[in-house]
Amino acid sequence: MNEKTLRLILGDQLNEQHSWFSEVDPQVTYVLMEVGTETDYVRHHVQKVVAFFLAMRGFRDRLRDLGHEVIYLEFDDPANAHNFPDNLSRIICEGKFSGWAFQLPDEYRLDRILHDFAATAGLPVEVADTEHFFTTRDDLPAFFKGKKTYLLEYFYRDLRKKENILMEGKDPVTGQWNYDGDNRNKYRGKDPIPPLPGIAHDARPIMDLLTAKGVKTIGNLPEATLRWPVTRREGLMLLEHFVEHLLPWFGKYQDALFTDDPFLFHSRLSFAMNVKLISPREVIDAVIEKWKTDPERNDIAQVEGFVRQILGWREYMRGIYWAKMPDYATMNYFEHRADLPAWFWSGDTKMSCMSHAIRQSLDHAYAHHIQRLMVTGNFALLLGVDPDQLDEWYLGIYIDAIEWVEITNTRGMSQFADGGIVGSKPYVSSGNYMNKMGNYCAKCHYNQKLKSGEGSCPFNSLYWDFYERHRDKLARNPRIGMAYRTWDRMAEDKRAALLQTAAHYKANAAQL
Repeated sequence: MNEKTLRLILGDQLNEQHSWFSEVDPQVTYVLMEVGTETDYVRHHVQKVVAFFLAMRGFRDRLRDLGHEVIYLEFDDPANAHNFPDNLSRIICEGKFSGWAFQLPDEYRLDRILHDFAATAGLPVEVADTEHFFTTRDDLPAFFKGKKTYLLEYFYRDLRKKENILMEGKDPVTGQWNYDGDNRNKYRGKDPIPPLPGIAHDARPIMDLLTAKGVKTIGNLPEATLRWPVTRREGLMLLEHFVEHLLPWFGKYQDALFTDDPFLFHSRLSFAMNVKLISPREVIDAVIEKWKTDPERNDIAQVEGFVRQILGWREYMRGIYWAKMPDYATMNYFEHRADLPAWFWSGDTKMSCMSHAIRQSLDHAYAHHIQRLMVTGNFALLLGVDPDQLDEWYLGIYIDAIEWVEITNTRGMSQFADGGIVGSKPYVSSGNYMNKMGNYCAKCHYNQKLKSGEGSCPFNSLYWDFYERHRDKLARNPRIGMAYRTWDRMAEDKRAALLQTAAHYKANAAQL
């Protein structure tokens, strides 16, 4: 008797190169589902939902072209129960499947749902790895066993050695591990930004579907045209565009803040990687190969800066996630409780940096890491926003935001809500940083040079207020000593003016 197996594919498991698909088995059927539990657990950007649905439908078509049997539940299918357990139960029963399988989810929430279903379904189940990451869920906690803080640099160097990436024997190529200090330049328009590749998808049918079914989204989708890659071919095309046209300037300007271009020299590959259309290894290999063939145009600082983001930061954040969930989702080290200002959903604020970063996010479902960390995240931390509310905003608004990478960046790197597991100090700054790294301050309602009083940049007084109100938790941090020494040397009337201004801005955050 032949036994039929059902294999579930989640919306972020669109890996054509997975061993599951190495051969066609007539006894195996794959299933993908568009379900309400995934569109509704937070309010997502419309481009994010459209991109997921288009990518999933494209993957369905690709599998069928390769000869695989596929069941696909669209959002408006009358039989769709809009959750994984009920849909799986019905399909397994109707198809008389004798067993089922799934790949390890990357979100804790889905991991629990599928493992709980497996425990009660009464059928043999196979659990497979996604075959996407360099590391397993357990590698990071094993590497840092017994340590309170998990320093990225050590983990990154160990991965470089294990994977033989940018290495010469046991040593890094050029003898230097990290070029972070070379990658913090302000962009002044001197180096031209190449135009984007011609990716365009008609989003109207899915947008109409979402409207008809009452799915609430945020953000905009101009001309109902999605310009993100939703197939493997498009992901590889975007990768080729990056290594050919953007890599020479990537590291140099990766931290730059600039109002005239939303993407600068960033790759825009994060969505394609996070849904596994392309793999981190092939991305890194393409970048290193370009450096080897044209080292004069693509210097090591650009290449190492990019490799560190993919091999270091991405793997590190996933490791933190699985080491610390589910407790990580409730951490609030500073006990912040302030509400996220309503203008985070519109960009209607007089602060130029915040208005631009938020409106760009609403228009493109994208902001680069410094806009997220040092603009929106910095302000939320200084204001004392409840990390639960900020989590929901970041998870919903960005096209590449899947919880394993979003929450560790939000609660850890951005808000220091984990008390120092990810970062050795809070990443906060005054308005001087914005002025140093970009052109936001030039046309702002607030004066970056004014430290306190009417019209002063809110970042300036909120910065000192943050340190003062959290002195009990931060004063002994060796990386913050200079800030407290500077604060303590200030004249008493100057400190009072800063705290008074900060109190006014906190009380009137909705009108900033």
